[in-house]
Amino acid sequence: MGNADYEYPSMMNNGESNGIGIHRVEIPPPQPFFKSLKNTVKETLFPDDPLRRFKNQTALRKFILGVQYFFPIFEWGSRYNFGFFKSDLIAGITIASLAIPQGISYAKLGNLPPILGLYSSFVPPLVYALMGSSRDLAVGTVAVGSLLMASMLGNEVNASENPTLYLHLAFTATFFAGLFEVALGFFRLGFIVDFLSHATIVGFMGGAATVVILQQLKGILGLEHFTHATDVVSVLRSVFTQTHQWRWESAVLGFCFLFYLMLAKFFSQKRPKLFWISAMAPLTSVILGTILVYITHAEKHGVEVIGELKKGLNPPSIMDLSFGSKYMTTAIKTGIVTGVISLAEGIAVGRSFAMFKNYHIDGNKEMIAFGMMNIVGSCTSCYLTTGPFSRSAVNFNAGCKTAVSNVVMALAVMVTLLLLTPLFHFTPLVVLSSIIIAAMLGLIDYNAAIHLWHVDKFDFLVCISAYIGVVFGNIEIGLVMAVGLSLLRVLLFVARPRTLVLGNIPDSMIYRNVEQYPNTNNVPGVLILDIGAPIYFTNSSYLRERISRWIDDEEEKLKSSGETTLKYVILDMGAVGNIDTSGISMFEEVKKNLDRRDLKLVLANPGAEVMKKLNKAKFIETLGHEWMFLTVGEAVEACNFMLHSCKPKSSEDDASQKWSNNV
Repeated sequence: MGNADYEYPSMMNNGESNGIGIHRVEIPPPQPFFKSLKNTVKETLFPDDPLRRFKNQTALRKFILGVQYFFPIFEWGSRYNFGFFKSDLIAGITIASLAIPQGISYAKLGNLPPILGLYSSFVPPLVYALMGSSRDLAVGTVAVGSLLMASMLGNEVNASENPTLYLHLAFTATFFAGLFEVALGFFRLGFIVDFLSHATIVGFMGGAATVVILQQLKGILGLEHFTHATDVVSVLRSVFTQTHQWRWESAVLGFCFLFYLMLAKFFSQKRPKLFWISAMAPLTSVILGTILVYITHAEKHGVEVIGELKKGLNPPSIMDLSFGSKYMTTAIKTGIVTGVISLAEGIAVGRSFAMFKNYHIDGNKEMIAFGMMNIVGSCTSCYLTTGPFSRSAVNFNAGCKTAVSNVVMALAVMVTLLLLTPLFHFTPLVVLSSIIIAAMLGLIDYNAAIHLWHVDKFDFLVCISAYIGVVFGNIEIGLVMAVGLSLLRVLLFVARPRTLVLGNIPDSMIYRNVEQYPNTNNVPGVLILDIGAPIYFTNSSYLRERISRWIDDEEEKLKSSGETTLKYVILDMGAVGNIDTSGISMFEEVKKNLDRRDLKLVLANPGAEVMKKLNKAKFIETLGHEWMFLTVGEAVEACNFMLHSCKPKSSEDDASQKWSNNV
């Protein structure tokens, strides 16, 4: 980086340079505190301005819009036609074929009665069809939520020894998950879910999928006794200390069905139009497995079966909610954790498919819909539900048009509950294990992890930490590690903002990072620094020290090269959106330090909020309004004018006054 070809525009007596005017930085008009607070709250909680549609409307129209807001079906229902219904009918039947075996499988994964998986695929989808804003989301239970519930509740109550209490706690946890989700949506606190970064979700989901796959070794190998721990060491120890109890019949059956499921998935990926092959594979496996066991009487040779499933629709469970139990704290904690995870997955899936079809879904409205379907579900013998990716992908590929596909799926499950549950008596558990493994393999997104490594090493660290925490610790440890690292990164961004040296791009008035643009020219006698974040108490001390170090480095470099001594320090404030009293105190200290070193502080491009607070703190008077500029280019012109018009130090005050008058 050199300065030989840097040309300074000549200054005119009227304060203009080659036709470029020097403009005064204005102080914004004062704003009442409560108005400012109102605007801040509005931007935090209502960034989408949901009340705009109610402006200038009659009372009746406002009521109709309110109903449509909370029940979107009344908005798009009037435009529904037979063509949409044909598409939704096909999609609904298709996802029902996946929902039935998945529901039974995931209920077993959560140490719950298998019938609960079918119950949870009947009532919640109906609620979501009324209140949800996504056209493509297919509602149901998920493996990660089931595993979380089994892990967190299982630490307090053994599902085998006390199944009734465990079941009641599962309903209670689901109720609190729904209550938490509704509260987040109603109070517009959806931004809390954003703290679960993409890297966190990738690592957490991958770790949870690995744990779920390892847990299915119990079903694949036909083991009767298995560890309740979820970490990989305990699971593998439980597997390999019982080698004498492995059932080869169960293992052969399990691996055959797993191969079939993976083959169907691979074939559908190669031929997207034949997606239904993969979608129908789980139900086909259940049917084939059930027929095979029934014909061969494999249940007498070590192949466990589901057993009897009760016929009939969801029985009420509102009286089973354990609000007075001594395990109430556990139920609340489980509900909050599983609620956040299910929200993160459901909203992410809904937004992904909405992007494909170019429509918008309201995250806060989705939270209310998820919360209500879990509250209603907890009162009708259902456990945690959300929008799983696998089921939603099948729904999307099947050509669904609206949430009516969820209604069709629910009706198909209703028919199953009323008429077909006895047919599942001989369904082998090993088939359910194969279905779960096949579904979980798709959640281990190693390509996303590789992408994180190439793009951002810290995000990769967050991802791997979440994965390792889940696999070698437990679900809670992995989640805490991932969220903790994500929050640490946020704190690092705030507490250690980037400060960069800027240089001039030749033949322009543009100033950019000298590392990014090595051909930039330095400005003799002037150090230009860019501050890359708002200035708060968390970073003010760091910025004071960092600015001082930049100045020391620049003076040493100029001294060793024999160039012009440093006279001015320009701070580019374009990225400083706000400042607090600690930041203002930091500026005062920096100015005093520069005054002692015979240097002048210059501010460029300060924002309205910053100017307002600097003015109230009287710092503008201390610095001098003439040393605040709209752009770095104008600040450099001012410094250049001073350097070339007042060589003797004794005349600097007069030159400064002259510059101020010209401006």
